[in-house]
Amino acid sequence: MSKLDILEFPDPRLRLKAHPVETFDAALARLADDMLETMYAAPGIGLAATQVNVQRRLLVLDVSEAHDDPRIFVNPELLEARGTEVCQEGCLSFPGVYADVERKDWVRVRAQDVTGKPFELETDGLLAVCVQHEMDHLVGKVFVDYLSPLKRTLLLRKLEKQRRHAG
Repeated sequence: MSKLDILEFPDPRLRLKAHPVETFDAALARLADDMLETMYAAPGIGLAATQVNVQRRLLVLDVSEAHDDPRIFVNPELLEARGTEVCQEGCLSFPGVYADVERKDWVRVRAQDVTGKPFELETDGLLAVCVQHEMDHLVGKVFVDYLSPLKRTLLLRKLEKQRRHAG
């Protein structure tokens, strides 16, 4: 396994749309493992392939406290979503930046595992929010897109200020 480089906003590659995965092989399983290792090391609870500059519909996540419940979604599709909840979100592509985002609080998703076997998941709470956040990455959308123009501008200024002080 190897740690991958995470793209940081405003990298234009974060706006690219991912292509469906058609080949389920050892390379896909290795990519998923590398993404999990990268996510845990960051540390984060979710990572989409587009965030590591791989334009494939693949995401990994683990919202467990012990980091012992890794989940891999290949070609995920949102089938149903209900309710709303406001949750403070962060993103590995926006290090140190957080904002309140309104999402659906219950979702039903269809996806495949790394072998191509289909599955469905019904979930709520943090896992539902995380699935939606990572699925957005696969279509070139980032969490700040949900914010008002003013909040987005303030948040992006904060990110730029952090980068200036870090560099």
